Amino acid sequence: MIRKLTFGSVMLYAILAVLVVLYLTPAYMALITALKLPADITLPRAWEIPATLNWGSFSEALEMLKPNLINSIILTICATALSTVLGSLNGYVFSKWKFAGSEIVFTLFLFGMFIPYQVILIPLFQTLRAMNLYGGLPGLILAHVVYGLPITSLIFRNFYAQIPTALIESARLDGAGFFSIYTRIVFPLSVPGFVVTSLWQFTQIWNEFLWGICLTRYSENPITVGLAQLAGGQAVSWNLPMAGSILAAIPVLAIYVFLGRYFIRGLLAGSVKE
Repeated sequence: MIRKLTFGSVMLYAILAVLVVLYLTPAYMALITALKLPADITLPRAWEIPATLNWGSFSEALEMLKPNLINSIILTICATALSTVLGSLNGYVFSKWKFAGSEIVFTLFLFGMFIPYQVILIPLFQTLRAMNLYGGLPGLILAHVVYGLPITSLIFRNFYAQIPTALIESARLDGAGFFSIYTRIVFPLSVPGFVVTSLWQFTQIWNEFLWGICLTRYSENPITVGLAQLAGGQAVSWNLPMAGSILAAIPVLAIYVFLGRYFIRGLLAGSVKE
């Protein structure tokens, strides 16, 4: 059955097409600039597709950003895994093992979601320095884990609220303890929640810049700081920062391309009560 297009639907698709073009314009500019030779990068010819494709920009940018890329991979994987697992345990406690004043504690716990990075930068710097963690990846990992706990705990709490309490009570009557119930019942049901929190944390940590430049020394800088350094100075070969930005965006894009459907499903998994 062929659906007849109305004037309203045609206008809607036209507006969406214009928005898509506007949204993809920066990506187009980054790609064609990365494929140009430095001598061909001029403002009057910024929109032109290069006659000769310079693929060497990507290999050169990758070589320059390799240490930063490795730092970001270590940082993102460790911080995402820790904040997700700890958030799962917090959500399990706040949803199924409530205690006196747990709702107040949870509300205060969630205030961390609304604290901007800039507000806690100086206290965080002083804390990490006092703990001898300033300047390296362990301190930055700890900062991201702590800052990510409120959102991961909230997502898991809402998700675990859909698990029947009778199931947990039955396990208790059978003699199962806190961790036994979590590992044998709750954890196997948590795949959608882990997908959502992992994708969220991975994106936030990978793209973060402020803490990366303020809390780590040069050798420990993540990929976002490395990109800023590529574009620093007075004479910039703009093909390199553009190639570097595309390389830095590939991991996040790839994850959402392959796991995006599971992200939406997991996000909605705890939103409907039967």
